[in-house]
Amino acid sequence: MSARGPVPDDFALPPVERFSWRRVGALALRHIFVFRRSWPRVIDLLYWPVMNLLVWGFITNFFVAHSSWIVQAAGVFITGVLLWDVLFRTNLGVGLSFLEEMWARNLGQLFVSPLRPTEMMAGIVLVGSARALIAIVPAAILALPFFGFWVFSVGLPLYAFFVNLLVMGWWVGLFVSAVVLRFGLGAENICWAVLFLIAPIACVYYPVATLPAWLQGVAWALPTGYVFEGMRSVLLGEGFRVGLMAGAVLLNAVYGVLSALFFLKMFDVARVRGLLLRQGE
Repeated sequence: MSARGPVPDDFALPPVERFSWRRVGALALRHIFVFRRSWPRVIDLLYWPVMNLLVWGFITNFFVAHSSWIVQAAGVFITGVLLWDVLFRTNLGVGLSFLEEMWARNLGQLFVSPLRPTEMMAGIVLVGSARALIAIVPAAILALPFFGFWVFSVGLPLYAFFVNLLVMGWWVGLFVSAVVLRFGLGAENICWAVLFLIAPIACVYYPVATLPAWLQGVAWALPTGYVFEGMRSVLLGEGFRVGLMAGAVLLNAVYGVLSALFFLKMFDVARVRGLLLRQGE
C-alpha cells in the first residue's frame, strides 16, 4: 500500500518474469531455421576468413622469394589497388543498382511499363559505370599528394586495362543480379562476396606463376590474370604485351555475352513464376 492509499489494479506493474533459457533457445532456434533455409548465409560465415587466408598467404609466399621486387616496381601496388577497385566498384555499382529496385519492390512497376529487360541491363550498367568513376577518379588523383605517384603517367595501357576491368565489372554485376533475381534477396550477399571469391586467382599483387600449377589454369581463364600481368609488364619496363591485352578482350567478350544471356534467361524464369512481384528473403 502506498502513502496515498492502495494502487488501483489498472496501474499495478506486471509481475516480473524470470529469465528463461527456453525463450533464449527458441530465439536461437529461429535463427538456425533461417540458416537452414538460406545457403548464402552459411557460405557467408565461412567465406571471409578463407579468402583473407588465401590472398595474404600468396602475397607472403611471393615476397619471401622476391624481397627486392617491390623496390624495382614503385607504383605497382598503388596501380594494382586502383585497378582492382575499378572492377570491384563497377560490379558493386551494377549489382546495387539492381538490388535497389528489389529493395523498393519496384520491379513489378517497372516491367508493367514498356521497359524491356535489355534496357534494364543497359541502365544498370550505365549507372554502375558512373558510380565506379565517381569512386575511383578522386582516389587516383589523391595517390599523387599522398604517395608521390601519378597513376595516369602509365599512359594509354592504363586506359586499356581500365576498360577491360570495367567490362568485367559489368558482366559480373549482371551475373550476380540474375542470381538474386532468381533466388531472392537471401542471395544478395553474393553481390559483395563474388569478387573476393576470385581475388586469390586475380593475381593483383603477385604474378600468376606464384599460384600452384593446378590453379594457374583457372587464373588464366579470367580476364584479371591478363590485365594485371600486363600492368606489371608496363610498370616494370618490359613494355605493352599485346597478347595479354587480346586475351583479356576475348574473355570479356565471351563472358559478357554469356552473362547477358543468363540474365535474360533468369528474367524469363522470374516472370513465369511471378517472382517479379514477390521479391523477398
